[in-house]
Amino acid sequence: MFKLKLHWQILIALVLAVIAGMLAGKTAGLFGVAFYSAFDFVGTLFLNALKMIIVPLIISSLIVGIAGVGGTQGLGRLGGKTLVYYFVTSLLAILTGLFFVNLFSPGIIDGVPAREILGLDVPLETGVAAKVAEKGMGDIAEVFLRMVPPNVVGAAANGQMLGLIFFGLLFGYFMTRIPRAQADGQFVFWQGIYSTMMKITDWVMKFAPIGVFALVAKVIAGIEPEQVGDLAGSLGIFFVTVLIALATHVFITLPLMLRFIARVNPLRLYPAMAPALLTAFSTASSSATLPLTLDCVEKNAGVSNRTSSFVLPLGATVNMDGTALYECVAAIFIAQAYGLELSIVTQFTIVLIALLTSIGVAGIPAASLVAITIILTSIGLPLEALGLILAVDRILDMFRTSVNVFSDSSGAVIIARLEGEKDILTASR
Repeated sequence: MFKLKLHWQILIALVLAVIAGMLAGKTAGLFGVAFYSAFDFVGTLFLNALKMIIVPLIISSLIVGIAGVGGTQGLGRLGGKTLVYYFVTSLLAILTGLFFVNLFSPGIIDGVPAREILGLDVPLETGVAAKVAEKGMGDIAEVFLRMVPPNVVGAAANGQMLGLIFFGLLFGYFMTRIPRAQADGQFVFWQGIYSTMMKITDWVMKFAPIGVFALVAKVIAGIEPEQVGDLAGSLGIFFVTVLIALATHVFITLPLMLRFIARVNPLRLYPAMAPALLTAFSTASSSATLPLTLDCVEKNAGVSNRTSSFVLPLGATVNMDGTALYECVAAIFIAQAYGLELSIVTQFTIVLIALLTSIGVAGIPAASLVAITIILTSIGLPLEALGLILAVDRILDMFRTSVNVFSDSSGAVIIARLEGEKDILTASR
């Protein structure tokens, strides 16, 4: 019997979701139940299923992977390559955003700063102000506090992935430092948990097309007519600038790294990661997509669990190429709208802060808003434009999350090849 592959099922669900969302809106319903509420229920159910498997999957994957790496030298080599990759790709993403925002100047309309056209003299929305209240550069330092949780069970319950990753690294490493008889039993135990969680992941992903349909239909149904006008009008150039910059990073920068560093065919990674990328687009969450990202990288791309279990969980927490690019473009767009001439030094400051905040604030609520707030505050700009950006932020968030996931998967492939792994992205897969 003919059966569509998962990524085609999800792609069809995306198209149908756009149509259904446009037709339903927020008011249409059946038997007294609004379609919007139904979309919300099904989408939340799917997201909860994904989040349910994150903690046991990541902990077991990390412990098995790190125990397989073994000694300090192997772990240090793998960790060093991973961190260098994260730093380089995030920096390249920010510089790409910087290039295009200066090229297109979305904050300048007909040669005039767009402050009045965009209504930037209006007060900052209360909801936005509450999200960014009392946030500042101190949030970057808090990343180190989140790394060492006082209660591992509490960190798991609250979804504090950075603390869980650190604990998993320590557990896996020191498991190799105890007597062999005790270590072997624990390795078999964690390997069994990991294998079981991958089976559960496969089962949950059978419902991915339904979940993706509901999530995207809800987003489309919730878009107000005036927001469509904002997107097509004054915010259109900003929206397109971000999309072009993200596309450049994911279709030029990362493929070049795959070709010349990993020496693989980058075109094979797109279909291999298609289910994860489409799920990332619909959920707008790297963490929620992580189980599927692991599944695609190992089964479709051929990367070993040893590498993927280290690179991907850490990447989903701190490697935010799309987010860093967006922060840079948004901050300079606002500066242009206010008619400010940014010097090279100021733009370099924006690049540096975007690089730091993409790591430091990634795990806190309203991360993009907080990061942009830190940048604006550092260069002396008012925060009122954040309310305006929210009009297109939700849709752009879906695109930049997909970029984040593709960067993580590219990193897993590159680092695996640098570690000497074979049979990655081969024609037989």
